[in-house]
Amino acid sequence: MGSLAVDLFGKRLKNPVMNASGTLGYGVEIEPLWSVETMGAYVTKGLSAKPHHGNPTPRVWEERCGMINSIGLQNVGIDHFFSRYFPFFVDKKCPVIVNFFGFSEDEYLSCARSIEPHELIVALEMNLSCPNIKKGGISFGKEASAVHAIVRSVREITKIPLIAKLTPEVKNLAEIARAAYEGGADGLTLINTMPAAIVDVKSRRVPIKGGLSGPALRPVAVRAVHECSQAVPIPIIGAGGIMDTEDALAFLMAGARAIEVGTATFVDPFTVPKIVVGLASWLDGSGCGDMSEIVGIAHG
Repeated sequence: MGSLAVDLFGKRLKNPVMNASGTLGYGVEIEPLWSVETMGAYVTKGLSAKPHHGNPTPRVWEERCGMINSIGLQNVGIDHFFSRYFPFFVDKKCPVIVNFFGFSEDEYLSCARSIEPHELIVALEMNLSCPNIKKGGISFGKEASAVHAIVRSVREITKIPLIAKLTPEVKNLAEIARAAYEGGADGLTLINTMPAAIVDVKSRRVPIKGGLSGPALRPVAVRAVHECSQAVPIPIIGAGGIMDTEDALAFLMAGARAIEVGTATFVDPFTVPKIVVGLASWLDGSGCGDMSEIVGIAHG
């Protein structure tokens, strides 16, 4: 039998499957259905230095091609997560990737500085789609110079491996990826949601503007992984519209070292364990010894 285990940032994970940030709450919510240690690692809900209330409702809207969310980064804050929820992952011996964000450079630094290294913390995942309030609200992730600067600043104050989660809302994502790498990022997550809106024809209003996720995003994300994995020599975690095993394989073959599953969990809460089982079954029949053999195989 082949091995699903993958090496990521100096850690050996049992498989390359994770959840996308914000889609499994704080981890404990999924336990009645399946155990978080089913995954190679759990990715936290986006955490800020202080608790954040998020946006008013409606905050989620189902579309034919996926889902639009406008949660507004609601979270309990770094300190509360580590005091209340992190012990759960310690008990489970489940590796964790800590997603965090800020609305200014100082807030990013405050978050990163407050997270102490731990044997179960695989990496910190910087959400660079946040609006920079000191720059008129433009996303940190839209300009290569801003990406380089914020990643470098965070890199200088933490010893934990650092992942930059990038927005697709740019002209040249490979350029942004190189900026993150040159700033000191140890890896990338590609991609975050895309801006979207809905018009409710009954009310003749726009009930929600937010981030589009789900199947409509997948081809965009696959291209991002394919191009950026050839542009930078650091591991990439693929995310965006992964609904089943075949989708997961597509991301790995495009160049991702691991994958994150998000919207699919809202369609079928058992999607993650099904993909883990599906990858194991595929690997046994593929003739490959382990998952690393297929990473980037579609580069040609």
